[in-house]
Amino acid sequence: METYALLLAATLNAGTVLALAGLGLLLNEKSGVLNLGAEGMMLCAAIAGFATVVHTGSDWLGFVAGMGAGMVMAALFGWLVIWLGTNPYATGLALSLFGAGFSAFVGVSYVQAKLPERVPWVVPGLSDIPFVGEALFRQHPMVYLAMALTLSMAVWLQSTRSGLVLRAVGESPQSAHALGYPVRLIRFAAVLGGGALCGLAGAYLSVIYTPLWVEGMVAGKGWIALALTTFATWRPVRVLLGAYLFGGVTMLQFHLQSQGVQIPSHFLDMLPYLATILVLVLISRNPLWIRANMPASLGKPFTPTA
Repeated sequence: METYALLLAATLNAGTVLALAGLGLLLNEKSGVLNLGAEGMMLCAAIAGFATVVHTGSDWLGFVAGMGAGMVMAALFGWLVIWLGTNPYATGLALSLFGAGFSAFVGVSYVQAKLPERVPWVVPGLSDIPFVGEALFRQHPMVYLAMALTLSMAVWLQSTRSGLVLRAVGESPQSAHALGYPVRLIRFAAVLGGGALCGLAGAYLSVIYTPLWVEGMVAGKGWIALALTTFATWRPVRVLLGAYLFGGVTMLQFHLQSQGVQIPSHFLDMLPYLATILVLVLISRNPLWIRANMPASLGKPFTPTA
């Protein structure tokens, strides 16, 4: 039972990275903007957060630095795509390539750096409960914050005026513009918010989840987070559940290795990506269902008219 409790705890920890990034990309896509640059944003945020903690000793300042790095890159993407009208697919891919190269260059001197020792996080009175305490109540606060953020975003998108306006911009920017809403500013704000969440995911990866800096350490998690939005049919709670599913698949490889299962490590490393491909193939079998849930203007440029 202790082994399974540890596996569940590791699943929540791994899923938090994907959940934060997935929620950020969901926010972008709800406004009609498709950003393929999550991988690069997360890498730059990872080195920004890690370097900040190395120099200050504060994890929370590291998270702020990661969010800032993500927002700066998202602002660059938003300016190019929303105002200059560049191709969002090419711009997003360029952002990922730039982030990978820039983070590798900046992070050279931090490869051997170590973070300060930390006191384990526990929830007093609940962490000692057999199985449940080990699995659920010994997590970093960011794990619980991701859960709270998911529920808050779901309520915000469904029940608040600003959330409904964002969805309207993603469905029909022409109609929103005709009603007097600043479509491009709303999209830019959504892109910045999405960049902040992707940056938070990258900082959490290097500061808490690993914790170290290695070139290319995001290792495809940005692309998995992008696939999560489709898997979740653009609904926040499903993004969280999907993140835990993929996080569990990631942790399963280590569990199988610890149990002495004789499977080549290369095949185990492929499990999260095979699961991603399988899920996307299964979802693609019903394109009408995807179109019914996907924001109608996703990936389509908008130029306001007088």
